[in-house]
Order: sequence, then C-alpha cells, then structure tokens
Amino acid sequence: MACISGWHCFRFLQNILRIIDFRMNFPEMNKGKFNEQRRILIDSLRKRGNLDNDVLDVMANLPREIFINPAFSHRAYEDNALPISANQTISQPYTVAYMTSQLNIRNGDKILEIGTGSGYQACILYMLGARVFTVERIPELHESSKLIFKKFGFNINSRLADGTLGWRDFALYNGIIITAAAPKVPVQLISQLETGGKMVVPVGAKEYQVMHIITKLEDEKYDDEKTDSFKFVPLIGKDGWKKDEN
Repeated sequence: MACISGWHCFRFLQNILRIIDFRMNFPEMNKGKFNEQRRILIDSLRKRGNLDNDVLDVMANLPREIFINPAFSHRAYEDNALPISANQTISQPYTVAYMTSQLNIRNGDKILEIGTGSGYQACILYMLGARVFTVERIPELHESSKLIFKKFGFNINSRLADGTLGWRDFALYNGIIITAAAPKVPVQLISQLETGGKMVVPVGAKEYQVMHIITKLEDEKYDDEKTDSFKFVPLIGKDGWKKDEN
C-alpha cells in the first residue's frame, strides 16, 4: 500500500499498531463467529468510496455484537440501526463511518461526543488515536458503556449530564460529534470548538434530519455545509428537544 504523504504513512502505521494490540488483548477477535459477516459489511462500505479507510480499518476490528442487545447479535453486521437499552439505538454502520470520516481525526485530537449510547462510536474514536470525552444523559447507558470501556482497557472520559451543554471543563475540542437529532444547529457547542475544528450534527425534524458539517472559522463565525439525510433519535436537553415535545 502506497502512502501519499509522510503524515498518512505515520497515521496508517499508528492505527495498524493499535489494531494489533487490540487483537492481542482480545484473541476471540481472531476466531469469532462474526468475522466473515464483519468482513462483508466493511467491504461493502469501502465500495461506497466516500469513507475514510482508517475509520473502516478500525470498524473491521471492533466487534459490534458486543455493543448491542444479545437478542440482536445475529444482526450485528447488517447495515442498519439496531435497538439497545433505554429505547435508544446503535447507529447504522454507514452512518458511524460517514460521521467519523468527516472529522479527519489526527492522533491526539481532542474529540467530544454527545450521546455515548452503547459506547461503539466512542471506541472507534479512541482506536483512531483521539482523546475522547463523551457525555450521556441516560444513567443505564452511561454505566453500561463505562463497563465496555473498562473491558477493552480504553481510557475514555465519560460523564452523565445534559450533552446539549457540552463539557466545558475540557474545551476547546478539535472535533465534536453529536449522535442524536438536534432541532437546530447547537451554537453553544460550537463555542467549545477550536478555531478550525469541526462539528458533525444531524439537524431537523424528528422524522428525518440533514447532516451538517460545521467548521468554526472564528468566534461566533462558522461555515455550515449540509450533506445527506439521516434518521436519529432526538437530542434531548436544554439546548435540544424537550422530553414532552412531539
């Protein structure tokens, strides 16, 4: 495989070393019954041509079946969202890969995730070399995701709080990823971005949303690129949807 720049070679080698280390710590990944299903899914995502190969390499080495209800484990490598606890979902693999690819993560980047959910997205960010800060509002999901992070030995910072307010203690962030549907662009979170940093957020009605790629240009000024339509659970909180809103 030819690297197009010294940086890309360095990033590629770092990710390979992380994956090797992960597989050595979890040998079941080398003989798991889902390996062929995982390979087929990742191959199909690669063929779409708009996703970061480093992101897909990580997804090819992270067992999605661990993050979902065991009753749905046989469907872990369908390209679909699936139910998890607390009436929430784990996002469609394409959606996870698409959103993560938009962040162009470099080793050591500080990334804030809003909506920990199952913990799958946070683990992908960590395996890409990011310093991960993730906020979840549902206690059950907060606790279960912490157990997964501990199982994997991942040093992921997690917090139980209203994610729409971000996590100012550790701002500014190189990137912010919001894994739930916001009714409007969350300007308060943009203030927690570094200049030049990106935020990926689905915005729109509860029925469907458009993905926004926000790039912070300077204080109170940002570029807003709108891309494809997606479907997420609502972002609940002070600067999102209210629980009783329809």
